[in-house]
Amino acid sequence: MRQIDHFIVGGAGGAADRKGDVFDPNNGGVQAQVALGDAALLDRAVANAKKVQPAWANTNPQRRARVMFNYKRLIEDNMQSLAELLSSEHGKVIDDAKGDVQRGLEVIEYACGIPQVQKGEYTLGAGPGIDVYSMRQPLGIGAGITPFNFPAMIPMWMFGMAIAAGNAFILKPSERDPSVPVRLAELFLEAGAPEGLLQVVHGDKLMVDAILDHPDIAAVSFVGSSDIAHYVYNRGVAAGKRVQAMGGAKNHGIVMPDADLDQVVNDLAGAAFGSAGERCMALPVVVPVGDDTAERLKEKLIPAINALRVGISTDPEAQYGPVVTAEHKQRIENWIATAEKEGGEIVIDGRGFKLQGHEDGYFVGPTLIDNVTPDMESYKNEIFGPVLQIVRAKDFEEAVRLPSDHQYGNGVAIFTRNGHAAREFASRVNVGMVGVNVPIPVPVSYHSFGGWKRSAFGDTNQYGTEGLKFWTKVKTVTQRWPDGGGDGSNAFVIPTMG
Repeated sequence: MRQIDHFIVGGAGGAADRKGDVFDPNNGGVQAQVALGDAALLDRAVANAKKVQPAWANTNPQRRARVMFNYKRLIEDNMQSLAELLSSEHGKVIDDAKGDVQRGLEVIEYACGIPQVQKGEYTLGAGPGIDVYSMRQPLGIGAGITPFNFPAMIPMWMFGMAIAAGNAFILKPSERDPSVPVRLAELFLEAGAPEGLLQVVHGDKLMVDAILDHPDIAAVSFVGSSDIAHYVYNRGVAAGKRVQAMGGAKNHGIVMPDADLDQVVNDLAGAAFGSAGERCMALPVVVPVGDDTAERLKEKLIPAINALRVGISTDPEAQYGPVVTAEHKQRIENWIATAEKEGGEIVIDGRGFKLQGHEDGYFVGPTLIDNVTPDMESYKNEIFGPVLQIVRAKDFEEAVRLPSDHQYGNGVAIFTRNGHAAREFASRVNVGMVGVNVPIPVPVSYHSFGGWKRSAFGDTNQYGTEGLKFWTKVKTVTQRWPDGGGDGSNAFVIPTMG
C-alpha cells in the first residue's frame, strides 16, 4: 500500500509510528496510509526552518521572485498530474481539481511581484534634515493548517505570500488528502528554493496543538470549520502568535424579481452543487424575493437539478463527484433528514444515492429543499454538501436582513438588473465578500479573501496586500545626518514638538 510521509529535511526518521487511512471516495477503499507526526517531529521541522530562513530573508527580492516564477512554470507543467492526484483523494472531478490548482497558482503569480508589493514608504524632510522610512520585514517562521476541500489552492494562498516575503513555512494539510501538498513542496524545491524553506508535516489534533504552542512559530494561518477556527485563534493568540483563522459559511444568493432566471439557474447549478458543495464559497441558500419569483425560480430549478450528472471523479461528463468520506456523506444526509423534520419541503432528495458499479462510493445526490425558514437548525448550520435550500423573502429588506443576521458572513450574491438595488445591497449587507450577478465572489489574487462574523477570526485577510501585511511586520526608521560642528547648534527636535 502506498505510504505518504512528511516532507521535511532529513526525512521523517522514526516518527511515523501513527498512521491514518487515506480513502478513495469513489469506491470507499483505503488507497494509502499517511504518517501522523507529533511535537518531536515538528521540533525537527522548526529547527530546519530556523537554519534556512535568515539567509532567505536576506536574499534580495528579485531572486526570491525568480524562484516564484520558476515555481509558477512547474505548477503549469504539472497541472494535469496534480489535478489527477488531487481528484483521486478528494473526489472532485478533474476540471474542478484543475480549478483548485489554478486559483492557488494565481496567488503564486501575485507573489512573483514581491519586489514591488514589499516596498516600504519614505518621507523626505519630515523635519529639518530628518527623513522617515518604513520597511516590511518577514516574521520568521509561519505555519499553515489547511482543510481537505482545497488541498492545492489554500496551501498556495498561504505559503506563496509567506515565503515570497522572506519567511520559512511549515504546512500541516488535511490528513484526508495529503498527497498534493507534498507534491507542491517537492516542486517548490525543484524551483530553486533552499531545502527546509517549505516543509510539510502531517497529523491530527496533536500536530495542530504542537504548531499553536511552538514558541518559534510566529504566525499561523488556518482554514476549517468555525468552531475549530475559534479554538485555533484563541490558543494561538494566547501563545503570542499572529493568527488568521477562516471558518465556515452559509452563503446566500438573493434573487430579485427582475433577475435573469435562466442565468440564475445556470449559476446556481455550479455554485450550489459544484465540488459536491464542499467549499466555503458555495451558494447553498437561494433567497427569491416574493412568492412569484420563488415559484418561477423553483419551476426552472427542478429540471436543471435533475439533469445534473453525478459520477466518479475521472468521469469527464460529471458535474460533481463523491464527497470526501463516509462520515461526511452520513452527516450531509442527516442534515437533509433534519430539514425534513423541521418542516422543510424535500423537493429533490439526494439521500441513498448509489452510482452503478461504485455502490460503496461516498456519493450524495443533488438535493433541493423549499420553505426553509431562519429558525431551522439546517439553515443556521453549514451542511457542506450538494444541498440547496430555498428561503423565501417577502421583500428587499428581508433579503438584506437574512444574510446580515446569520452567524456566518463569508460570501453573498445578489442577482438583479437594477443597479440601485445592487449598490444598496452591497453597501448594507453584513457580509465580507459580495457578488453582483457573480455566484461565487472569490476575489482575484491582487485583492484579498476574508469573511466576517464567525466566518473569520483575526483582523487580516488571506493573500493580496492583506496577506503581505499578515506575513510581515513594519519597522519605521527616523533618521538625521547632522552637518553641524558639534556645538549643539543643530540639535534634534521631534517635528511635533517645535
